Amino acid sequence: MGDIYVELARQSLTSYIKDGKKLQIPEGLPEELMNRRAGAFVSLHKNGELRGCIGTIGPTTYCVAQEIINNAISASTRDPRFPAVKEDEIDQLEINVDVLGEPEDIDSLDQLDVKRFGVIVSTPDGRRGLLLPDLEGVDTVEDQVSIAMYKGGIHSHEKIYLQRFEVVRHT
Repeated sequence: MGDIYVELARQSLTSYIKDGKKLQIPEGLPEELMNRRAGAFVSLHKNGELRGCIGTIGPTTYCVAQEIINNAISASTRDPRFPAVKEDEIDQLEINVDVLGEPEDIDSLDQLDVKRFGVIVSTPDGRRGLLLPDLEGVDTVEDQVSIAMYKGGIHSHEKIYLQRFEVVRHT
């Protein structure tokens, strides 16, 4: 058996896609999954290409395990960029789970590092875009911020606020 975070995500999307049922939190999970609240992203890749990625910037449920269960379903069936994952694709999926640390406000791009920190770009009216750290093809801080802005529907002339965060990536 692999990483418990990844296994939980795989069990969740498998249960939902094959049986149409939302997975209940399994017994015996480690305390860090049950007693911690944090945002989490579930990323799906097939043949090295992104196949779905959905997550939460901050906690929306009572524990990380429930965040993973919910976001695995969303990544496999509700990412607007992709059709829903089909049952015959499940075994071909590579799954990553990123558990987000607390965001911290920053004043400049100099405080970012694309390999270490993810970025949240927000506007005074509440629009936000997020990009995880250490993504293939994202090599500069400027690229990272630009992609996050695009995801949030934020234009280059607008006033923005920056936050950074670290993740623990499970593969």
